Amino acid sequence: MKQIHILLLTLLPLFAVAQSNISGTVTDAEGHLLDGVTITLSQQNKYIATAITDLGHFTLKGIAKGNYTLAAMSMGYQSYMKELAVPTDSISILLQADHKQLQGITVSAAKPVIERKTDRVVFNVENSIIANGGTSWEALTKAPGVSVNSDNSISAYRKGVEVYMDGKPLHLSGDDLVSYLQGLPSSMVTRIEVLTNPPASFEAQGGSIINIVTKKVKKQGLNVAFNGNYIQGIYSSYNGSATFNYRQDKVNVYGNYGYGHKHTYMDNRTNINFGDSYWETNDHNVLNSNSHNYRLGVDYQLADNQILGVLFTGNNRAGHSDGDIPTRILSADKSNLDSTLQTNSTDKKGGSGYTYNINYSLKLDSGKRSVNLDLDYAPYETSSYAHINSTSSSSANDYRIYTPTTQHIDIFSGKADYTYSLGKWNMSSGFKYSSIKSDNLFTFIQSDVLMPDKSNHFEYTENTTALYTNISGTFNKLTVQGGLRAENTNTRGYSITLDSLNKRSYFKLFPTVFLQYKINDNNQLQLTYGYRIDRPEYARMNPARHYSSPYNYYVGNPSLQPAFVHNVEVGYTYKENYTLTANYTSTSNIFTNVTVQDNNTKNYYITHQNLGLSVNAGLRIAAAFHPTSWWDINVDAGGYYTKEKSAYLQSHYNFSTFSYDGRLNQSFTINKKKGIAAEVTAQYIGPGIQNIYRFESLSEIDLGVKANVLKGKGTVRLTANDIFNAFTYRVNINYLDQQSSFYHKNESRLMTLSFSYRMGKDIKAARSRKTASEEEKQRAQ
Repeated sequence: MKQIHILLLTLLPLFAVAQSNISGTVTDAEGHLLDGVTITLSQQNKYIATAITDLGHFTLKGIAKGNYTLAAMSMGYQSYMKELAVPTDSISILLQADHKQLQGITVSAAKPVIERKTDRVVFNVENSIIANGGTSWEALTKAPGVSVNSDNSISAYRKGVEVYMDGKPLHLSGDDLVSYLQGLPSSMVTRIEVLTNPPASFEAQGGSIINIVTKKVKKQGLNVAFNGNYIQGIYSSYNGSATFNYRQDKVNVYGNYGYGHKHTYMDNRTNINFGDSYWETNDHNVLNSNSHNYRLGVDYQLADNQILGVLFTGNNRAGHSDGDIPTRILSADKSNLDSTLQTNSTDKKGGSGYTYNINYSLKLDSGKRSVNLDLDYAPYETSSYAHINSTSSSSANDYRIYTPTTQHIDIFSGKADYTYSLGKWNMSSGFKYSSIKSDNLFTFIQSDVLMPDKSNHFEYTENTTALYTNISGTFNKLTVQGGLRAENTNTRGYSITLDSLNKRSYFKLFPTVFLQYKINDNNQLQLTYGYRIDRPEYARMNPARHYSSPYNYYVGNPSLQPAFVHNVEVGYTYKENYTLTANYTSTSNIFTNVTVQDNNTKNYYITHQNLGLSVNAGLRIAAAFHPTSWWDINVDAGGYYTKEKSAYLQSHYNFSTFSYDGRLNQSFTINKKKGIAAEVTAQYIGPGIQNIYRFESLSEIDLGVKANVLKGKGTVRLTANDIFNAFTYRVNINYLDQQSSFYHKNESRLMTLSFSYRMGKDIKAARSRKTASEEEKQRAQ
């Protein structure tokens, strides 16, 4: 009964919101609501926000108090412009037909490469030459504050993340996320949003959120866009995509298809001191993969204020890797070579993921109230067929193993969202239920003989019920946002082979608060707080083993538990171009990958484990400079203190360090009329720690140029990434009898030539909407 009372409280107004929203309608002279009208908000000739009318309604969210210029534009209508002060009441816009048929409208307020808003940092990929010339994965790694670790896990400003696309999490994580985004051209992405402290309307999962927003077409008619990239490193890769949208009367059909071929390499070097011997291993892997990504959606307008839609998305991946892994076994003092071990590996991998979504949207009271319903079914599969063959100079017997592995995940989700107003208060509340089932089968075959004691069949189920509410308001110079999310979760992990059961049930409340105080037009202060949960991906809990040699493997941990994150940020902004932020993040029961060496058996393996406390406290400064009309500079730099404290193995550690990082982005307009521009980006990440790992510094410099061709409908880009080939992970471990170091290098020095072309009429934007299977798909791999 107590839990029910707490859940009901989440439907009450709890706090007030940090920004104002501008909502309104657009009609023609006959009073018909107009779809596909572009609404632009600017201030002092600087782009602030934009929206596309849906059923004639629009909303601009998160707008600070102040004076702005509002513009409305649509082909065939005269442009509309109005000065307004925020906060303001609902706006009604009347567009007059332009019988001369406008040839085009130019908005002088251009988007910068990097924008910093109250609750997020926006990286405008379409305005970045370097990020827009390759794959979506490469664009993600260029976003401000985003770091990728050696195991392909992602963090944003030192916090773990959930990756979304168009407001809904992707199906993938880890290597599968990399494969998916590498097959998706970055030319299909308009911007990447980094939310370090998401509001309660987002899932509580993840310390922060990265939302990849894909491009949408804008007006009536038929439009098709083509993109192609050729990437040259040691090997060559390529990808291409096509996007279309067609609207006729009440029906809108839209979709896209992308294909990517990746041919690259990955090097790992490991040095291990086992006490009585010293092992040196060089692992060189060549990877080939092919990916297909596609989407098809249909929206049907039931009435002026109602839409029923279905959406299907899918991706298929297949590839293989070939490894050459020589190991030198030396005496303890490294003076004599005792023996060698030669390992050759092949791994054939495949994967597929689909989402079937049905959506209903209803707008009432001129858009002041809305209801959104979603139902999702998302099946997901992966497979791996790995062969390992090792020969030792000290033994006449070969070591041969074959480890086929399959994983199948079914996700069922449903959610309902309701937005409404109470006087001057804007509110939103929602409900979500999700059910996940994962079935994992791992088979171990040695020298053609099945080894049941080393095989495993693992099942995992998870059911989560969530309620949330947000409320908004403004008090003179103070704007406040607050919300509360309640989640009740039940999990069950069962190893059929080992007859081992892990069950857990927990209920948690996740509050968020945003405060913003505008001192004057040039100065404002901001405070945010959020409490979040970080649940492990399903694969981390799978006890199946993946071998790279007889002595090296990866194994999941079915006993992993969630981590919990407190995050506080205090910020000061001057003239919207200069920001100083102090932040504090504390993660308890943190789970992470750990490397374990067994000095008796000489096994060296990677697994996952819940540890103790991880704390990050730092100070960041971000600034935008405009020395001339053709030169823009963005700087983002910070210093931070890290503390890692936990019991581990037969002892405990208490490590701390101070580190720093920085990113410099410079954009140059060479010939505005011909669209010729250049961009230079440099980043540096100082030494740091993660549990018992000590990381050395990383650095990277990227260059890019672009030009418009074919009367502006085509764009050619040439980029060079990591021109000094310096982005390499180097890690040292010195804890108890764990004495090792490793070097990890993904191919990063790449030259990319890309071409994009747009043809056909302008068309209305396909509806961008969230589906119900949100965080669950991100945790699948």
